[in-house]
Parts: sequence; structure tokens; C-alpha cells
Amino acid sequence: MDFSKLNFGVDGDSITAGEQWSYHVFKELGMASHHNVAVGSAVWYKRTLPCKGGTVTTQDYTDPDFAGISDGWLETDDPEELQKRANNCAVVHTQRFIEEVKSGRFPVPDIFAFAMGTNDAWECLGDPKKALTGKSLEGNENVDLFTEAGAARWCIQRIMEEYPLCRVFLLTPIPAADPAHNEKIEASIKILRQISIGMSVQVIDCFGGCGICEKFEVEGGTGKYLKDGLHPDVPGQILEGRFAAKEIRNNYF
Repeated sequence: MDFSKLNFGVDGDSITAGEQWSYHVFKELGMASHHNVAVGSAVWYKRTLPCKGGTVTTQDYTDPDFAGISDGWLETDDPEELQKRANNCAVVHTQRFIEEVKSGRFPVPDIFAFAMGTNDAWECLGDPKKALTGKSLEGNENVDLFTEAGAARWCIQRIMEEYPLCRVFLLTPIPAADPAHNEKIEASIKILRQISIGMSVQVIDCFGGCGICEKFEVEGGTGKYLKDGLHPDVPGQILEGRFAAKEIRNNYF
């Protein structure tokens, strides 16, 4: 398969932002372009966050007063910063991706990959069966964008609706050094697998297949492939990228 004329779209969190695993997929497959809207600290879903003087809730990217997106994570009560953090989710990233393509800055994707879930909270995972109810997103109250399940269904369907010839993949999060954190990731993966099956989207099992293993990693320190127990170093990024490239190469049609 010749990938040299195919355009690659990507969304994710800090493990995907910039030139990490997805950049190595782009290089490994010799693709035409790499349009990556991933931002560190991101989650799948919309959020309402407490702040000084009240709360802030995720905006839409096209809102006239859109505040922007922040990858911040240190404690703060600044309303403007917290608004930007609330906007840091796959729902907004997907809206941004679509608007950037519409503007002509980037080409229509032939392949799109989501890689989210590392930062998602237990209480926000949601019900995948409910999230998959109905055919349309418009006016569908079952698709709760404040849950991982609802947001994942919405994001995947929006990309598929906007780009009907695009092949969508979903990468599961990689394991971390902390076994307790991995339990939450495994719960998230169960949700994402069900959404992916319901949307007929190919799952790439990075948690169980990319070669990064909790047994060889150190919490808060440098292990075999994780530089801090959570984020891959360059060899880890290359390893995950090569695995994802192999899966995309073998399953693209």
C-alpha cells in the first residue's frame, strides 16, 4: 500500500502532542501530511470546573468568545486559565480540527487516529450502551458529552460524518508505571472498545501490544521506556509509533 499521498489526522493528550508516536507513524509510512491537534492534560469529555467566583464550563471552539486551550495542570483559581483547561478536551479538539481543515490550512484526512483516555477520571467514564443509542448526534440526549463514552462516540461520528472516506482508528492508552493508574486505564479501555465496536472503528491495542510494560517502569522515575512513569521517552515514542504504523499499514483499506 502506498501511503505517500495520504493525509494523517491525530488527536490526543500529552503522550500524543507534538512530534511523538504519531509523527513516527507519519514518517514510517511516508505519509503526505501530519495534522496533530493533541494537547497535554486533555480528556475526552467536556467539564465544569470550580474557580474563584463560580464555575467555568467547556466552550465550543466556534464560540465568539472562545478563550483558547491550555495544557496547564498546576493548582490555580484563575478563571481565565481554568476556562482554557475546561476547553482542553477531545470534543473541542475535534471541532478545532474540522475548522482548521475548512479554513484550508490543512488537507482533508484520509486516516484519523484518536489516542485519549490517560487523564480521564473514573467518575466520568459513562455508559457506552446509552452513548451508542440512536443514529443521529443532533438532539440526542443519550450522547452525554460530559462523559468519556458520550464524547468518544460524538468525536468519532463527527470525523466520520465530516470526512466519509476517512478511515478512523482508536489507540488505547499505553500502560503507566503505577498499577492503580493502569486499573483506571483498563476500565477506560473497556468503554472505548465498546464505543469503537458500535462505531465500526479499528482499535489499536497499545496497552497490551506496543511493548511498553508496567513491570519495567518506575513510578515518578526513569524506566525502560517511560521517562517519568507516565510519558514515553524518545525510544518509547518510536516504539509506540512503529507499533501503530504496523497496525495502520495492516488494517487500512
